[in-house]
Amino acid sequence: MLPSVPVVENGQSALYYEVQGAGPPLVLVHGSAGNALSWWQQVPFFARDHRVVTYDQRGFGRSRCAPDARHPRHFVADLAAVLDAVGAARAALVCQSLGGWTGLPFALAHPERTAALVLCGTPGGLVTPGITRDLAGVPARMAERPGVAGMALGRRFAARHPERTFLYEGIAGLNPPDTLAVYTRGLLTQRVEPASLAGFAVPTLLVAGDEDAFFSPEALGEVAAALPGARLARFAGVGHSVYWEAPEAFNEAVAAFLKGVGPWPCSS
Repeated sequence: MLPSVPVVENGQSALYYEVQGAGPPLVLVHGSAGNALSWWQQVPFFARDHRVVTYDQRGFGRSRCAPDARHPRHFVADLAAVLDAVGAARAALVCQSLGGWTGLPFALAHPERTAALVLCGTPGGLVTPGITRDLAGVPARMAERPGVAGMALGRRFAARHPERTFLYEGIAGLNPPDTLAVYTRGLLTQRVEPASLAGFAVPTLLVAGDEDAFFSPEALGEVAAALPGARLARFAGVGHSVYWEAPEAFNEAVAAFLKGVGPWPCSS
């Protein structure tokens, strides 16, 4: 008999999740070209001091979802269901790209459950003038930098690291082929209104790569300025996926940020 797969049901989805390590809960939320496997360079590092939770967002990887229920409006409830399943009353969130549309709305809806928030290469649904300009230029940059890895990684990464580029594309290929298009359309309808940020007090770090083909460091700096108390960490020579391209520097920066936040409950 095959071992049971850890899943939590929410609505029309069954969310696959994993837990590693012990300590204050830390949830890693993947982007649109990833799934829980994307965090292979982070889980062993953070599991030394944290109970690390990874999961496949609805419709990605090993999570099942009805086709018409694949929409980012469900992400906040999905994350709450995962936290409940692992018995975490409060957690720090590290969110990559699409995952930001989970993390920032969750922190706004459930500040009491959000110990800290890290937004990696993502505005999390907050639209500033710079984000608007960056989004308008995406089609041209996609023509210049074709393919999933072309947009997601720095310009020279594939030449320098063909094995890790191959792995990145392989993990992305585990998702249904239309997933990226479906969620891209959905993201355009999910916006965080500036008025909702009044009183926002969740410690927040934005991570930006200098070669990010989606969101420039300058635009993400605008997002950081709009979030009370947030700060920006800028990484040179890397693209949209700092966590993948420069894992050691990324891990150390996030760990230092979380240490400054202080401890939070290990369980509910």
